[in-house]
Amino acid sequence: MELAALKGRMCQRVDELAEVLVDVAHQIHDHPELAFEERFAHDLLTSVLEREGVEVTRGAWELATAFDARAGDEGPTAAICCEYDALPGIGHACGHNVIAAAGLGAGLAAAAVAGEVGGRVRILGTPAEEGGAGKVVMAERGALEGVDAAMMVHPAGADLATIDAIAAAMFDVEYHGQAAHAAAAPHEGRNALDAAVLGYLNVAALRQHIRSTERVHGVFTRGGDKANIVPDFASAHWMVRSARASSLGPLKERVLACLEAGAMAAGCRMEHRPSAPDYADMVDNPVLLALYLGNSEAVGRPVPVEAASDARVVGSTDMGNVSYLVPSIHPMIKVAPADVSIHTPAFAGHARSATADRAVLDGAKAMALTVADVWARPGALDQVRASFSPTPPSL
Repeated sequence: MELAALKGRMCQRVDELAEVLVDVAHQIHDHPELAFEERFAHDLLTSVLEREGVEVTRGAWELATAFDARAGDEGPTAAICCEYDALPGIGHACGHNVIAAAGLGAGLAAAAVAGEVGGRVRILGTPAEEGGAGKVVMAERGALEGVDAAMMVHPAGADLATIDAIAAAMFDVEYHGQAAHAAAAPHEGRNALDAAVLGYLNVAALRQHIRSTERVHGVFTRGGDKANIVPDFASAHWMVRSARASSLGPLKERVLACLEAGAMAAGCRMEHRPSAPDYADMVDNPVLLALYLGNSEAVGRPVPVEAASDARVVGSTDMGNVSYLVPSIHPMIKVAPADVSIHTPAFAGHARSATADRAVLDGAKAMALTVADVWARPGALDQVRASFSPTPPSL
């Protein structure tokens, strides 16, 4: 089939599914679910895929809310990743409902022609991007075997070629002290809250001596039960970010040293454990990205290769780990005004809007057309493979 005709049919299929795709985006938005709890979204997406005749494995890779849908029997394999988890308290403030619906549309458009073209498509339901690293778990269990290219689109306040996705580590810290009556026998106590606070202050001092591309954030999750009882237990959740996977480990060790020093000063004991696998930085495949940008422009959504500095989005994603394993892209698609940041209640509102609905359809088309290029554009897949040379993410 001629490439132009193939792309025309894919766009037509997205248009035919428009009402369904927008409804999916709205339903997921109206039922926000946290990491690894996305049962409504999982069931909704897999039901639509099955209704459209796509083979689906529910609860794939031993994850109850993951799925693996496949179409096509031979040829290059493109994977489209769907995210659908929400954030505590602020729902779909990252717009994963848009990601899920756009991925669904792209996957269904590709599935409709895969058998004729000689290509294969995988629609991967990837839970727990917001801190659970679902894609990392899936990859470790073989979800990306045989995949030639992977992609997704992510909502933002502007159309962007890439996200500034930096490596991240997340861990929980516990401090163990000695309870005592704060008035009658304070000398018998060892204050676990003091240990946590001193560690926090140590990290605050560290921040002036780290790179401008590095970030450290922490919150207290337990600080005691009553003011006149010396707390014997305190806990915190920390997140450490660095530009590359290779520089994340050394920064994490410096942060842990700060936290441990707080425990030592307060006469307490500290324990820490990762709350999720570490996230690698995102390495966008330049050839695959160029194909996507051309296709996005073709559907009426031009994306600047270089974005204004105030439009950039800095964050972390487990799609970064995927990008170290297979050629991948993670472009951003506009659903909100430029001054509305992701992970805010305002952004959650824009994730269910007419602008977001258009992003679902445009994103689905641009990804579907990029799949067509991977399948049928002469030399494209060879160029994608040749430009893929990341180093292992030493996490």
